[in-house]
Amino acid sequence: MNDQTTNIQWFPGHMTKTFRVIEKELRNVDIIIELLDARIPASSKNPTLAELTKHKPRILLLNKSDLADDARTKEWIDYYHSLGYGAIALSSKDRKCCKKVVAEAKNVLKDKLASRSEKGMTGFRIRAMVVGIPNVGKSTFINNVTGGAPTRVEDRPGVTRGKQWIILDGIELLDMPGVLWPKFEDQNTALKLAFTGSIKDDVLDIAEIAALLLGMLRDSQPEKLCERYKIDGALPEDNYELLGLIAKKRGMLLAKGELDIYRAAAMVLDELRGGKLGRVTLEKCEEL
Repeated sequence: MNDQTTNIQWFPGHMTKTFRVIEKELRNVDIIIELLDARIPASSKNPTLAELTKHKPRILLLNKSDLADDARTKEWIDYYHSLGYGAIALSSKDRKCCKKVVAEAKNVLKDKLASRSEKGMTGFRIRAMVVGIPNVGKSTFINNVTGGAPTRVEDRPGVTRGKQWIILDGIELLDMPGVLWPKFEDQNTALKLAFTGSIKDDVLDIAEIAALLLGMLRDSQPEKLCERYKIDGALPEDNYELLGLIAKKRGMLLAKGELDIYRAAAMVLDELRGGKLGRVTLEKCEEL
């Protein structure tokens, strides 16, 4: 990503407390269910969580797959399978996703379940801890698998704060608040988290973030920008110039005809997050 100057770091104090709760509760669960963002399947995989829970079986749910490129999502599913993870793509808005998750959990735990059955242990439920980064769709997932609204859902990071057990047919879910990791060593990872809304906008320079996003899309998927913002001809090579062009196309002006760059930046980020730029995946397996 060219023209990058931002140093993004965001780790509120409540996330430290969440890690302590996760560590304490690990002994009470059979499996970890980690939600990833299908648009950034590598950057949304929390390395601190991975280290803390490494001795537990894991299912990776590539959530928001309805916003991601299908072919890329399949590649990521195959990649994570090759590493020994259970992995499935889903949209947490799908009310039928619970059956897929329970089936995958049973598959991953088949040896443990067979051992329990041989010992005459019946009628038990799988106990799973549900984890993920902020704003990955975890609360929506929990609400839909329960068919109710046990958690508060908002389209911003950091809403779910306390642990919650949810009892379903064949499985119990321990819902944990969304957490990031204490320091982003790779700012490209931090930027992708910012693009997709896992870092609060109010700690960011959204004009810079949106300009960097536009630069990435211009280099990888220019047709999406041209189609969405009705741009004919070559896209500007300068990221801020491209952002200004979009502001102009949308009639976003300040007094004296100046371009409203920050309003345009907020719009670009909202349109990526809402799928209005089309189905976009910002990472490729071969880049790892």
